[in-house]
Amino acid sequence: MPQLGESVAEGTIGKWLKQPGDAVAKYEPLLEVITDKVNAEVPSPFAGVLREILVEEGATVPNNAEIAIIETADEGADMSDAPAAAATGAVVTSEPASEPAAGPAGSDERPVADAAPAPAPATPSPAAAPAASERTAAAAASAAPAPSVAATDGPGNPDARMTPAVRRLLREHGLTAAQIVGTGGGGRITREDVTNFVESQRTGQPVGGQSAAAATASAAPASAVPSAATPSAAPSAPTAGRSAPVGATIDFPAGADEVLVPMTQMRKGIAAQMTRALLAPHAYVQMEVDATRLVAFRERHKKAYQAKEGLSLSFVPFVVKASAEALKRNPTFNAHWTEQGLLAKRRINIGVAVAVDDGLIVPVIRDADQLSIHGLNAAIYDVANRARANKLRLDDFGGGTFTVDNTGYLGTNLVMPILNVPEVGIVTMEAITKRPVVVSTPDGDVIAIRPIMNMVLGVDHRANDGAGGAALLRDIKAWLEAAGPDTPIY
Repeated sequence: MPQLGESVAEGTIGKWLKQPGDAVAKYEPLLEVITDKVNAEVPSPFAGVLREILVEEGATVPNNAEIAIIETADEGADMSDAPAAAATGAVVTSEPASEPAAGPAGSDERPVADAAPAPAPATPSPAAAPAASERTAAAAASAAPAPSVAATDGPGNPDARMTPAVRRLLREHGLTAAQIVGTGGGGRITREDVTNFVESQRTGQPVGGQSAAAATASAAPASAVPSAATPSAAPSAPTAGRSAPVGATIDFPAGADEVLVPMTQMRKGIAAQMTRALLAPHAYVQMEVDATRLVAFRERHKKAYQAKEGLSLSFVPFVVKASAEALKRNPTFNAHWTEQGLLAKRRINIGVAVAVDDGLIVPVIRDADQLSIHGLNAAIYDVANRARANKLRLDDFGGGTFTVDNTGYLGTNLVMPILNVPEVGIVTMEAITKRPVVVSTPDGDVIAIRPIMNMVLGVDHRANDGAGGAALLRDIKAWLEAAGPDTPIY
């Protein structure tokens, strides 16, 4: 089990994408893993044949636990050792983990995607083996779905594809894939399909292509589908896209004054991370950015850019670029806080906050200072789209050194961000709004209408002081206000 994030200690097996006997290529997706931060496809660290799955779907195991056995080509000539190794739970492979691809010269970090998990001892101690078995069995039992119809009983496809989040939603409602009619591409079951099915059972009417009659005819016991009349029933999940307010999805049964909204795995992770983050003493610096030249530059280029690249030209890559350049001048903000001191980072890896259905995640744009505006724009669109489709990869997480949070798309003008610890800085970009401002001219001061953007920098006061934060934000502001005809997009 790889580590999917610096503060992630365990993962839940969402779905195995390969089965015993299947050939797997190196870096080919092997399984889907659910953590409190993300649902991600995990690539195979070796090329070979999947011989055995040691951890079933739904089980939660700690980082570096052995979850499967892959036989590599080197072992094909000597299969006599495989059964013995499998019996001890060892990873059967004679191919050493390859060295990660080298980063930029002098880099102090290694790409996450190429780093294989540290192997566990070949023969676990007698005490450790039963304990691990008990943990796996307990996790599998807790993840087991509620009683429901047989896998083949229903109008849907029992083998339909779905994301780990949707699979978890099915388990929460005690449903099977066979009960749901998948409306996604290739018959894929979406989150809306599941919530529409649950609603169809509550109302007795077809909802979104999900038939109440088909469900009634199935062999599922009445208790398999939670009723909206039960106060503890889980609320419907919000639709895909931007995060919907929790209040918009809460259904109060008749006569009920309150409903308990269960925490999702992601919300539990966010709660834990925010609690840890607030142990850091936060300080804030705020400045106004005159975005006149930036707005004019974008207006001048956005149509030609979209026609050429098929992407909208967002303001976010400009802020990321400005932050990357400013971090070069203020290196104590491109760092992590440790109890031993400030751990400065050579590479500038900027996290970009992305709103998803269950909460907020922060995938990382690596070596942001080496990318053009177009390169940053394409990278941000890529991770944001994959985040909302639950298609993030291992190398999208870990190693972030600074975070940019675009709260302005919701119309905010002043947000006090919480640090993404162990990072020591986070900056928000607020809504660009037209305001009357005083402008100095050769003929004196005049009042003009200018597009203004507030920016707020959150600082870990253990690592830096307010003066350092003001210097960093001043440099970000200066870069953005200097954007103009000479600013290269490529």
